Amino acid sequence: MLKGVPTLAGRNLRLLTTQAQVLVHQRAKASAAEPVEDFDQETDLLKRAKFGHTGKQLQQKIINEKNLRAPPLMNLVFANRKLSFYDTSSTPKTKEDNAKLHREQEQRNAEDVLFDMFASEETGLISMGKFLAGLKTTGIRRNDPRVRELMDNLKKVHKLNNYETGSSAETQHLNRETFKAVVAPNIVLIAKAFRQQFVIPDFTSFVKDIEDIYNRCKTNTLGKLADYIPQLARYNPDSWGLSICTIDGQRFSIGDVDVPFTLQSCSKPLTYAIALEKLGPKVVHSYVGQEPSGRNFNELVLDQNKKPHNPMINAGAILTCSLMNALVKPDMTSAEIFDYTMSWFKRLSGGEYIGFNNAVFLSEREAADRNYALGFYMRENKCFPKRTNLKEVMDFYFQCCSMETNCEAMSVIAASLANGGICPTTEEKVFRPEVIRDVLSIMHSCGTYDYSGQFAFKVGLPAKSGVSGGMMLVIPNVMGIFAWSPPLDHLGNTVRGLQFCEELVSMFNFHRYDNLKHLSNKKDPRKHRYETKGLSIVNLLFSAASGDVTALRRHRLSGMDITLADYDGRTALHLAASEGHLECVKFLLEQCHVPHNPKDRWGNLPVDEAENFGHCHVVEFLRSWAEKADQSSEECKPEAVTSKTQADEVSSSSNSSSSPGSSPGSSPGSSPGSSPGSSPGSSPGSSPCASLTTGDLLGHNSRNLYEMLKLNSNFTFQEICSTSDLETSPTTSPIPTPVESGSRAGSGRSSPVPSDAGSTASAGSSIDDKTKPGL
Repeated sequence: MLKGVPTLAGRNLRLLTTQAQVLVHQRAKASAAEPVEDFDQETDLLKRAKFGHTGKQLQQKIINEKNLRAPPLMNLVFANRKLSFYDTSSTPKTKEDNAKLHREQEQRNAEDVLFDMFASEETGLISMGKFLAGLKTTGIRRNDPRVRELMDNLKKVHKLNNYETGSSAETQHLNRETFKAVVAPNIVLIAKAFRQQFVIPDFTSFVKDIEDIYNRCKTNTLGKLADYIPQLARYNPDSWGLSICTIDGQRFSIGDVDVPFTLQSCSKPLTYAIALEKLGPKVVHSYVGQEPSGRNFNELVLDQNKKPHNPMINAGAILTCSLMNALVKPDMTSAEIFDYTMSWFKRLSGGEYIGFNNAVFLSEREAADRNYALGFYMRENKCFPKRTNLKEVMDFYFQCCSMETNCEAMSVIAASLANGGICPTTEEKVFRPEVIRDVLSIMHSCGTYDYSGQFAFKVGLPAKSGVSGGMMLVIPNVMGIFAWSPPLDHLGNTVRGLQFCEELVSMFNFHRYDNLKHLSNKKDPRKHRYETKGLSIVNLLFSAASGDVTALRRHRLSGMDITLADYDGRTALHLAASEGHLECVKFLLEQCHVPHNPKDRWGNLPVDEAENFGHCHVVEFLRSWAEKADQSSEECKPEAVTSKTQADEVSSSSNSSSSPGSSPGSSPGSSPGSSPGSSPGSSPGSSPCASLTTGDLLGHNSRNLYEMLKLNSNFTFQEICSTSDLETSPTTSPIPTPVESGSRAGSGRSSPVPSDAGSTASAGSSIDDKTKPGL
């Protein structure tokens, strides 16, 4: 309880004080030039809170504060039930500015931590080859468009160094400042990668599981090549490629991922998406349905409304191409509509390879009797829009099927569908989310020909296959996968691709109806390793016990509290010392700044653990570290004692208001017992808050603190900023000596806030940044 201040008891009184705080906070946000609407109410509330001032005095104080042009507002920030102050006169005025300031500070910290992670202890330089290799393990490649600035900066630095012999631009060794300048443009993405904040946090483990599935599927030699056109029959049956791209742009490829092949039926969901984007679902679905046909994909059949069943079969895809030709761009020539469609495909792929195979196109057109029959059958039933040229529509359909690509590009397209129409590598919004929803729904029910029902049951994910051997799999909000292997089953689906999809959902909980509560045998690669505090402690302690400094650096980079202990009070420093991992001990003390002498349940220190297990080199280092820490504390001790004495003096002086000069900072000649800033004629001791000191603030309840700050006139702005922890006693948290300005000493009075921005700057300039909470 604050000495000299009457006890505030009762629920009504607390409510009044809280209301006054709200009004003061609202007033602080308002412009100084705006009229005061709640003036009487605010004054009345403060008066009824009984802080020892009359209503007239309070009103005058509020008027004085209102007339200040730029007063430094004392914002109260509550964090972990502790109160701290920071000056907002020079801080951003909007939430957006505050968030930007926080991001900039976080980026600066991330750059230093990244440098410490990869820098050599001998040279103090960072190997960019090692850094880029570490970035690749998170799934970010060097040719990713989002790190183009990083790679360009490396080339510039290499050029400035006159192309050092024996090193390339990507294997240079940089110092701290150069490294920070190089990575600065892409630090947000890089920090997110190393903090494991992507959709697949532990990408390395996930890749290992994918490689195991890939190798098992590689041994599958079933199926045969498509032979209805000669070009498809010439593929190598042993070709097997797999490429993955997550919605965060994490990439992994294995096998024959650069071998070009034609899209065939994998183009159908893409042309359907373009039609939906340009015409809308109402127009498109008036021409084509959304039901599975239950028949062969190229059968001469329509639904009961005389429409193709869905856009994933040949009849529906031909009709979708007619919509593109007649409605989307009716003024374009055949060549222009082809280029227009290819540009959409390239945008979805993030600029990856999209080409055209003319030989396949000519073969498709020559062996197109069934497709032409479908076209004439639909024209007979008046399925096409008006002014449709059937020959041009059929050629455009064959051109879409003959577009050439590879696994790398198709995995990015699949990831764009998984990401709601936004390409993960370029971050360009290609389709609206509503379009992607309709496309994925059709792919889920009709994407794998006559196997669609079985696939939806076993795999439970949207997919589309093609007779060229491709299989596009979409895991919404997670990733896109493309598998390519030419051998097909009797239904036209790639054999290895189907096996991979089924094994994928048997290992991971990617099936749309997986329930982890009852299927504990499946993995969830989306689960972050630090989801719970207990798991965090286990990982941290195991990293220290195994001597894995890289893991400890990753823990620190993720913002984890390295001082966490288990239920026996054993910290990472205990484990590292007991196992004799000197490098981990040095990292914890030098980089993480953990306490060197934490005690566990049995009272053992880390140095005791190292001594018990005979690790002399660790014992020697810990003892030398403890000696340095003791010397540092001894050097700071006289200042702490002086500050403590001053705090005790000012605290005791607040109790003896009748003694002359009881308040520090009062001018010579002030009346006994009076406080600076009190109105003339006030009785001695009539305002208990007028003698409030920094020492009193340390033990006071923070509920009424703002009003006390308003009414108090006996402490400086430096004292407030240095009081960062109000729950700490004066003996453990030394208080800086009050700094008094010349005007204050000369005039014999003080103001609770500086009168202008210049005084604010001068008052804050003498404060160390480390003592400014919140800055």
